[in-house]
Amino acid sequence: MVVLLALFGVASCAMPALKRLPGNAMFYVAAAVSAAAAIWTATLAPTVFAGGAWELYIEWLPVIGLDFAFRIDALSWVLAMIVTAIGALVLIYCASYFERNEAGIGRFAGVLLAFAGVMFGLVTADNMYLMFVFWEGTSVLSYLLIGHYTGRRASRASAMQALLVTTFGGLAMLVGLVLLHAIAGTANFSEIIGMGIEPSAALITALMLILVGAGTKSALIPFHFWLPGAMAAPTPVSAYLHAASMVKAGIYLILRLMPEFGDVPGFREVLIVVGVWTMLVGGWRSLRQYDLKLILAYGTVSQLGFMTAIAGYGGRDAGLAALAMVIGHALFKAALFLAVGIIDHRTGTRDIRKLSGLGKSAPVLAITATIAAASMAGIPPLWGFIAKEGVFSAFISGIEHGDSWGWVALIGTAIGSLLTVGYTIRFLHGAFATKPKVEPVKAAREHIDELIAPVLLVIATVVFPFLVGPIDQLLTHYADTMPALDPEHPYYLALWHGLEPALGVSAITLTIGILLFVFRGQVAKIQSMVPDIIESSRGYWLSLRVTDAVAARLTSSTQRGSLPVYLATIFVVLIASVTVAFAVQGVQRPDLTISWTWAQVAIMVVIAIAAFASTRSNKRFQGVILVGVTGYAQSAIFALSGAPDLATTQALIETLSLIVFVLVLRRLPARHAKLDNNLPSWLRWVIGFGVGIAIAAVVVVSMGARIVIPDGASFPELAVEGGHGQNIVNVTLVDIRGWDTMGELSVLIAAATGVASLVYLNARGSQRQQPKSLAPRGGFFRKPERQAMRDSIIESARRRNDRQLPTKLRDRKDHHVWLLAGHSLAPEHRSIVIEVVVRLVFHAFLIASLFLLFSGHNAPGGGFAGGVVAALALAARYMAGGRHELDEAVRFDAGRLLGVGMILAAGTALVPIFFGYPPLTSFWVDEQLPWVGHLIFVTSTIFDIGVYLIVIGLAVDVLRSLGSELDVQAEERRSGGQLRVSETVLDEAEVRGNTEKASPVTRQLPVIRETERGNGE
Repeated sequence: MVVLLALFGVASCAMPALKRLPGNAMFYVAAAVSAAAAIWTATLAPTVFAGGAWELYIEWLPVIGLDFAFRIDALSWVLAMIVTAIGALVLIYCASYFERNEAGIGRFAGVLLAFAGVMFGLVTADNMYLMFVFWEGTSVLSYLLIGHYTGRRASRASAMQALLVTTFGGLAMLVGLVLLHAIAGTANFSEIIGMGIEPSAALITALMLILVGAGTKSALIPFHFWLPGAMAAPTPVSAYLHAASMVKAGIYLILRLMPEFGDVPGFREVLIVVGVWTMLVGGWRSLRQYDLKLILAYGTVSQLGFMTAIAGYGGRDAGLAALAMVIGHALFKAALFLAVGIIDHRTGTRDIRKLSGLGKSAPVLAITATIAAASMAGIPPLWGFIAKEGVFSAFISGIEHGDSWGWVALIGTAIGSLLTVGYTIRFLHGAFATKPKVEPVKAAREHIDELIAPVLLVIATVVFPFLVGPIDQLLTHYADTMPALDPEHPYYLALWHGLEPALGVSAITLTIGILLFVFRGQVAKIQSMVPDIIESSRGYWLSLRVTDAVAARLTSSTQRGSLPVYLATIFVVLIASVTVAFAVQGVQRPDLTISWTWAQVAIMVVIAIAAFASTRSNKRFQGVILVGVTGYAQSAIFALSGAPDLATTQALIETLSLIVFVLVLRRLPARHAKLDNNLPSWLRWVIGFGVGIAIAAVVVVSMGARIVIPDGASFPELAVEGGHGQNIVNVTLVDIRGWDTMGELSVLIAAATGVASLVYLNARGSQRQQPKSLAPRGGFFRKPERQAMRDSIIESARRRNDRQLPTKLRDRKDHHVWLLAGHSLAPEHRSIVIEVVVRLVFHAFLIASLFLLFSGHNAPGGGFAGGVVAALALAARYMAGGRHELDEAVRFDAGRLLGVGMILAAGTALVPIFFGYPPLTSFWVDEQLPWVGHLIFVTSTIFDIGVYLIVIGLAVDVLRSLGSELDVQAEERRSGGQLRVSETVLDEAEVRGNTEKASPVTRQLPVIRETERGNGE
């Protein structure tokens, strides 16, 4: 199970790279992964059909009840087969649906496969919190899939709408799950079901909150509006997410909870009312649509309400019918959506007012869609008929046993069913009929590859009724977890039950549904007379407008643009909070002995003097240096206190911070401005001393108030025995507290992305320095192009100042200078001393960084310190040769480096699960090898390598954004925007196919000339 989920993840990440395969073959690879999961699930059939369940339990965080607990019983098996099998068919369909060179197709394939994996995890997870992780994963991935066409505003808006609605429901559901966990005492569904929890106000509240999450995910009233809007997504997304998988998540959760909570007051009644209401609204709205996809979308809303009503009705018979309906809906609705995609591709429209004669020109497609639609309408002998008969029979049985809610459910779903028949005929007639006064569509050759998926789904719809016996046996295992109204004569699925009331209800709905279509003109007039008094989407947009207005008003009233006021407010609140806490709780004299050495006292004096001097400094650079002095002094205190790791890291970070400050200060005035809105000097001093005293008091009181041995006392033993390392600090970061480190790494990645997004005008990275007309994918030069750039820079320097070049360089154009871009700088901007020093220390710095990385497990160092040293080496290259030198030193994309680092860190944490160990379990090799010596390698070192790469990626992002990009923008301002124009002209020439007329050197020269002019001012 865990291996399959990992396979989904790895294959998803590999999809963009597999885009180069011919004929969209990456989709076939993705389909093979989903098919492998389906085959593995199918191998569990003997266990599941016998009434058993497959289980996997791996302890993770038992304190909060979060463990890797998976369980596949009859309910999970059915949903898992739907998710994986239909997922494989949809991925096969994608290979013929998308054009080979469509933008973002590799990303789309990866996200769709990842969605299939997340859904597979959702329906098989036994732990409620693990299920919630997968649940939210579907929200995020569906956002990316719905918004695939990033250039379309409707696509982006629909994606955001779906994300906001489902995330809101997910947050409400999380609160409900936490309450349910607290009430039940366990977080595993298998343990909760059958526990016999007594109803209470807390339980009812928890269940209602969970239903909010289920309702938003399954597009139930009043959250249904996001599903029709999501039709802006590509058709395969609609077929998979909105017919076969994602919208079934809410139904699955309801079915999972019904055996235990079906009798809780309000739970059943809410589901019946919401389900019937949703079915009626969806069917009514579907009859008004002209877009084939929207007809199916509102029909899906209606069918989801239908399934909610029967799933929420409760009882054995209802559970059996509900699960049968889930199977039927997945088959016929996915086939219909895929058929609409084929129609759209062949005719260029989905408007039923413009389609005519398609049934004659595409008979196989028409037959396929007709069979699927017939199953949706409940026509025998298809599976949809069997499922609908089971639904009506369950309601009628409830009525016979005196349940008044059976009448509500039966009448509501019967009316909804006749609407279903009406919009089903509307769909078929609009898509395939020959209409008068409508020009017939051009005959199109039917392609077998795009028909494979819908035809197979329709075949299943036709064949399943003749396999109803084994299927009924399977579904009964779930249904039997709920009480039966008539235990002696339980209902069973069958193709023919004889002349019974349920058959009569079906016949009535079919007849009236046909009449609805026959008199569609009169129905349309009636519909036009009914005003849209209640429109859920209006409420959504109104809530967004109100939120924006409140946020704008609040921001304008509190954010006045004064940084001193912001800081003063934060610090005053801090002081007040500490003061109130001490006053309310009372503070006893701490049992604490404070001692220091004269060296520490001297360093503290230096810190105080530097801090005081920084407040009196009028020059920005001087202030930065003085603040840096306080940091280096703090590093000295760490060193004297026996914390070499902290001292090393503090000193390195202080150095890198100074460089970043210098990069920013280049664009700021040399002196501080005198602000009229600044706070008075005496008030700033009072606040400053108040914060210092408050923090010191908190530290002293906290340290003196300990009554138990701190957890840190056990870290030395844990570091040696569990992490196999002598450096307690490093082992703590990558092993003992590895989850904390992963959170901090996420913050670093977010910070790098934030800096890049604030500075870059277009794309992230070095693309602005290297026009995309020259660079291959990713913005990096191949070897011939780098050589062309070298030659052109040397030639430019020769023209500017021939005496500046060495004799060998003047005579040999192909000479490889070590600091390439140094010759592109104006003489007054060069420092030979810095170039020579950088040449001497660069490789030494990189070697030192690797030494710190690999020795950090048992000696001072680690991935973070090593990464900072490497970052300092790259900063030196930039300061010595400018932005071109940085691009030559760093020929990779910072974003990819950040991603690889995070994958290594997360992979190290999760890989132990595959071997039955908790996450972040360390393994090590400690052997004496010939020719090598004593080798010690701990797997947490891979985690440290991830940290190392993330730190370097962050540094590259900062250097390129605050360094290179600001250089480019400054050059553009000085040259009147000619640099940007030069790059744009080259890009446009490439689009027209004219770049082959120019050599790489010629194409690069406009950028180089602008660089010369900018640096020569």
